Amino acid sequence: MRNNDFTRTALAAFAPVVWGSTYVVTTELLPAGHPLFAGLLRSLPAGLIALAFTRTLPQGRWWGRAAALGVLNIGLFFPFLFIAAERLPGGVAATLGAAQPLVVALLAVGVLKESPSAWRFAWGVVGVIGVGLVVLGPAAGFDLVGVLAGLGGAATMALGVTLTKKWGRPKEASPTAFAGWQLTAGGLFLVPVTFLFEGAPPVIGLGAVIGYLWLGGIGGLLAYVLWFRAIGTLPVTSVSMLGLLSPMVAAVLGVAVLGQTLDPVQLTGFALALAAIVAAQRPAPVLAKGVLQ
Repeated sequence: MRNNDFTRTALAAFAPVVWGSTYVVTTELLPAGHPLFAGLLRSLPAGLIALAFTRTLPQGRWWGRAAALGVLNIGLFFPFLFIAAERLPGGVAATLGAAQPLVVALLAVGVLKESPSAWRFAWGVVGVIGVGLVVLGPAAGFDLVGVLAGLGGAATMALGVTLTKKWGRPKEASPTAFAGWQLTAGGLFLVPVTFLFEGAPPVIGLGAVIGYLWLGGIGGLLAYVLWFRAIGTLPVTSVSMLGLLSPMVAAVLGVAVLGQTLDPVQLTGFALALAAIVAAQRPAPVLAKGVLQ
């Protein structure tokens, strides 16, 4: 991997590392029963700040594209994420989310017209197995709504990431502006949905304020600026594999913050997931009679 690619990959990895804190923040700081409100506060304020800072609005067809990407990457993904986090043990939600690279690998063939990559798909399977070993335990529960939300989040984010790669970023928009368009579009989508399904906002204490500021500022605006920049410069399947860092960080925070422990099976899962992430950043090996794509 060249130095420039390594730097881009490291910056891209910041996003899923921060997103790994979502499970702890949601369960420990945010008011329960308001996943849509959490998604709204994570997106709209950050998006408006980005628009005010960059003073750049979409032009022409990019109004529609920004709206579509905002709904997929933010407006639908955030509620699915928080619903799964509330209704499922963090491990189950994380494992469902880890399926996203597999969906991206399939969409890359259909949407981006890339050649099927057995190499990346195989490592995607290894990554899901590794994450499952890390975060699933005998007490794992399978609430139907939570499972559907977890799968829905993986699917919408995968499609959003793939279309982001397909359409690119207009040259007049900086990464901050591009992230701001999507965060704002996703947030505006969530405004009527939130008040229709959840009614009045919950009472917010100091802990919740800190949680929302973290998720919106660091986990929202900063993380998405780096994430969308990486999608534009790196292979989309490689970037999507970095998402496996999120459940791994969640597991580490469970140890550090919640007093949980990791057994040998979980440590084996860590090794498998890390191997999958690293392998997906490298080109497929060339074989004697062709390329293992």
